[in-house]
Amino acid sequence: MLKAWINLTMLAAESQQVIGLRMMKAALGGPKAQAEASLMVTEKIAAASHATGRLMMGATPNSVVTGYRRKVRANSRRLLKG
Repeated sequence: MLKAWINLTMLAAESQQVIGLRMMKAALGGPKAQAEASLMVTEKIAAASHATGRLMMGATPNSVVTGYRRKVRANSRRLLKG
């Protein structure tokens, strides 16, 4: 149980970093900001439907959080590159 709480807490912290990076990109404006906004919306819809499907098939909430963390880390690496 403690591992699940730690995993969820880490997701919250890592997500805040990605939110900050996306806000900086949005503040710069232009086509890259528009593309990031579109990507963010499509990613969120896809992630929510994927998580719902996994939970309906019997996945644990902790495994779903682990999947979200993987996506968040990938977004963080992508946004830090440029």
